[in-house]
Amino acid sequence: MVAADVDRDARSDAVTESLFTQSEFRSRLDDLPPSAKLVAKVLDVDAPLDQAQLAEETLLPDRTVRYALNQLQEVNLVSARVNLKDARKHVYELQTPH
Repeated sequence: MVAADVDRDARSDAVTESLFTQSEFRSRLDDLPPSAKLVAKVLDVDAPLDQAQLAEETLLPDRTVRYALNQLQEVNLVSARVNLKDARKHVYELQTPH
């Protein structure tokens, strides 16, 4: 097999894996409220963010963002970790489905 064929096969496998992950991600989002979908989209583009930053970016109330984050965490789409700049806060980012 030529090196170019190996590279092409590797790229093809990566694309297939990416599509599967995206498909699974979308299926997990299907039953969630629109606010959770919006928060997930913002985190997809600009993560990690804390709750206040998410509220600012999405123009949603803090309570709605908190609810959306809880919904996303229940289906294992979002992970939280302590903010290293301010340990009182958490930062959120999308996590890839297992």
